[in-house]
Amino acid sequence: MIGVGVIGYGYWGPNLVRNFSEGAGARVAAVSDERQQRLDQMNLRYPHIKGTRDYREVLADPAVDAIAIATPVSTHFDLAMEGLCAGKHIFVEKPFTAGSEQGERLLEEAERRKRIVMVDHTFVYTGAVRKIKELLEAGRLGQLYYYDSVRVNLGVFQNDVSVLWDLAVHDLSIMEYILDDRPCAVSAVGMAHVAGQPKDVAYLNCFFDSHLIAHFHVNWLAPVKVRRTLIGGDRQMIVYDDLEPSEPVKVYDKGIRLDNGPEGRYQALVSYRTGDMWAPQLDRTEALLTAARHFIECIEHGKRPITDGRVGLRVVRILEAATLSLGQRGRPIELTWDRD
Repeated sequence: MIGVGVIGYGYWGPNLVRNFSEGAGARVAAVSDERQQRLDQMNLRYPHIKGTRDYREVLADPAVDAIAIATPVSTHFDLAMEGLCAGKHIFVEKPFTAGSEQGERLLEEAERRKRIVMVDHTFVYTGAVRKIKELLEAGRLGQLYYYDSVRVNLGVFQNDVSVLWDLAVHDLSIMEYILDDRPCAVSAVGMAHVAGQPKDVAYLNCFFDSHLIAHFHVNWLAPVKVRRTLIGGDRQMIVYDDLEPSEPVKVYDKGIRLDNGPEGRYQALVSYRTGDMWAPQLDRTEALLTAARHFIECIEHGKRPITDGRVGLRVVRILEAATLSLGQRGRPIELTWDRD
């Protein structure tokens, strides 16, 4: 059985310990956190798991085959690199690293040591997002026109990253997973409303060589919580509302049709098509449990994770370009990709 060590037992760490120890077919051998109070809380529920304030003890533990990193993004690179050098497989929270150069170095080290690196883009492992990918691959939407996402709420402010790196990373990872395309340029605008803190409101655009355009609105200052994505094609359209408990994915048979008018081929008539709406049945397994099981399976069988380090690096590159654009009042930043 794969032994897992968890570094960081703050906001997300307890979820990692629960899923790896209770359903992923693994064994959590050790947990580290700088705060003793958190370790005491962990030991109340999991008295058999070793707790330590020194993460190096987790890396040196021979019972630990893989480490899960749930710490601030500024620490991801150092912890992941130390983990790889200690011979461990890596499961790291989003975003992958604080910069693309760091991500590239981790991938090189992982390849050299033949170790798995997986980024916890949790939403990719939801039944809703996997169903959307299935619908797109089946051609249900036809040619895609737009991808429009809103992810807003009141708080929680992060000290080390902007709202783009905190919230937009989710939607960029979903877009990366479900689309068979990558943006050729990005632009972003935003504003910081608390002195000395990162941008708390931002609008990000992704441009593609096709007719597709993607827009992301992220905000820490909204009076309501919204998690909604619209995907429009020339055949059908999808509304994905992550806060909808019963039917988070709805498929609409709606759109427009262009017909040449009788006056000539240069005059087009726009007609509207309104059909049925249906909500597909979804897998309700907890996304993090699915991700944890996938990570363990990849280690056991030498498989490449769906959200491996390469995927995490591509998302980081988009965020880097968006940050550069943000500092230049929305100037488009070109992107180039190596197909892998």
